[in-house]
Formats: sequence, structure tokens, C-alpha cells
Amino acid sequence: MTTLSATQPAPPFADAKAAIAAAVDAARTEILDLSHRIHANPEPAFEEVRAATWIAEMLARHGFEVDHPAGRLATAIRAVRRGGRGGPGPRVGILAEYDALPGLGHGCGHNTMAASGVGAAIALAAIADSLPGEVVFLGTPAEERGSGKQFMIDDGLFEGIDAALLYHPCDRNHVETHPLASEDVDVVFTGLQAHASSDPWMGRNALDALISLFTSVGLWRQQLRPTARVHGIVREGGTAANIIPDRASAWFMIRSDDETEYVKMRDRFRAMCEAAALATDTSVEVTFSGGARTMRNNGVLAERFRNNMAAYGIADQGDDPNAGSTDMANVSWVCPTIHPDLAIADEGTPGHSILFRDAAATPRADETTLLAAMLVAQTAYELFADPELVAAAWREFRGEA
Repeated sequence: MTTLSATQPAPPFADAKAAIAAAVDAARTEILDLSHRIHANPEPAFEEVRAATWIAEMLARHGFEVDHPAGRLATAIRAVRRGGRGGPGPRVGILAEYDALPGLGHGCGHNTMAASGVGAAIALAAIADSLPGEVVFLGTPAEERGSGKQFMIDDGLFEGIDAALLYHPCDRNHVETHPLASEDVDVVFTGLQAHASSDPWMGRNALDALISLFTSVGLWRQQLRPTARVHGIVREGGTAANIIPDRASAWFMIRSDDETEYVKMRDRFRAMCEAAALATDTSVEVTFSGGARTMRNNGVLAERFRNNMAAYGIADQGDDPNAGSTDMANVSWVCPTIHPDLAIADEGTPGHSILFRDAAATPRADETTLLAAMLVAQTAYELFADPELVAAAWREFRGEA
């Protein structure tokens, strides 16, 4: 495995960045062990007990003051390493995700995100005596469902943060991402049981309502913009073929690249649910949760990350043509934020798949995890070393640049 410190970092502050690379190299066994343990022990949203514990323990060993849990979420973490220079300085947020996908495991590679975030934090801790301000690590649960970062924002855990940095694994390398606004929707239809053969007319079929809703969504897609998405799965559809189902439920997701358009889609979807209930003489309960917003990429921070990765021979491949959603976008409305992607698999490997899950535990993923830790830490260092860079990022955030 090639050492990161074998390559000369990009200016400015090349000497300090070289020290960061050396710190990541020194901790590589610890960083990759964390990635592999989280990968081997997948935990879904809000249930990341082992991952959060391992991360909190690792940060404490490297001199961080750790709050775990942080805020209302039992698996959220906020850890602080104060700089040794004294005086004013920025608070730079280093983020990590660690939830898995139900039934699939780490098909989004969050194990690499957790390990790289911790790696970046401990690399900065290694040079903390030369830093002003604070390194603030934020362990963020429930990205795949529930938007844990929004809970943490509401709990005040992002207050005072001057920048938020988080890498995501991908099949391509690109610095700016354009995720879709999104919400989870739980839909439950309630009807009335009856014998499906002897007296079906006595029942009210909740499954028929759900099938009607899926049919409506399928027809709706023809009129949706190319950048909009609606997709769902059936969670419950009855208990036996000879019983009219009195309960049927589904989990949908609604997405759009335009928040104004998204609100219209949300209202239309609710109306479809109500129409399906009316058509089948059932009742319906529609619950929206876990809202993710569109992303405000901070160009000042993106340019610094792009410059740092170029020194290691990695070119920005431009916008990702395949957009999902992330609650990191919610953070981008709170402070200057970037969410660059780095490849852990060959181009064309689909996310949220067995192929991507398996790729997240390969030597290539390990190399990317270490690289991401270093690049995030190097970009963070520039913010600590250059107050004007922080000011420029905030001017862009406020629309003043």
C-alpha cells in the first residue's frame, strides 16, 4: 500500500499538509480497522450503537472531548479538540456517517465515511498544538432514513461551525454534488376484514387501495420532470389470501432538484393517497419525515479541495449525472459546506447494491478512505491557517461574493 506522505502536497501550507499526510499514514491501521469493523457489523438508521461507540472511543484516545450521545439522538456524537495556539479561530466541522441500508448492509459505503472522518479528525489532532480555533467532529446518524443531521441542527450541535466537510464514496471523483430534495413517506391504508370467498362484499380492501396508489404513481411519472423521482416498496399487504386485507402499508420517497417543485409533488402525492382511499372506501394515514434539502455547494471550499486532490493525481470529473439525496444538504443551508465524492469502485458500479457494498471493503476502498481523510484534513487546515479563506467562504454563503 502506497504511503500518502510519499507525494508532495499542493501549496499553500505544503509542510503542514505533509505533516497531516504523515499523521494519516501513522494511524492507517487504526483507521482501516474501524472501517472494516463497521462494514462487518452493519446497523441501520438510528441503531448505530456499536459504530458510534467505537468512533467515540477512538476520538477520546486521540485527545478529543467527546459527547456521546449528543443531543436527542442516542447514536450522535460531538467531539471537540481545541487548538493550542490560543486566541480566536474557526470551528471546522469534520463529519462522519455510519448507518447501513436495511437488508443490504453498507451498500452506500458509509463505513468508509466514518473511518475517513475519524481519520481526518485525528490527523488534525496530531498537529492541534499549532492550530487556532477548534476541530469539531460530528458523528451523524441516520442519513439513509430520517435525516439525522436535521435533528442535530435543531439541537444546536452545528451552532458556531464555520465550515462542514464530508467525503462520500462513489464510482467517480467529483467535488460538487447536486442531490435532490427528498422526504420519506409512510402510507397506511385501513379497511375491514372479511372472508375473501364467502362474503367479500362485507370487506373494505386496504391492499386494493395500495395497489391503486402504486398505479397512480406509475402513471404520474410520465408527467414528472426528468429530475424528479417517486419510488416505494410495500411493507404490508395482508395476512392470508382468503382474508380481505384490513391493513396495507408502504414506504415511499419523493425527490426533486427544485424545492418549489418538490412542495407541489408532495401535495399531489397526498391527494393521490386520499383518492385511493376514496376509491376503495378505506381510510389513509400519510406521514412525511426525514426531509433532505437541495445542496448549496460552497465554491470557495470546493476549489481548495479540488486543488488538494489534484496534487495526488485525482481529477475532478465534473457533476455526477446520477443524483440521490442527502441530509448533508441541510447542513449546507447552515454553514459553508462541501460533500465531495471519491471513487472506491469502477465507474458504472451502482450505489445501494451488493456490488457497491462489497467494493466498500476492498483494498481500493481502503486507499480511498485514507486519501479522503487526508484531503478533508488538509482542506480543514487551510481554514485554520487562513482567516481570509473562512471569510470568503462565508461571503459566498451569504451571497455577498
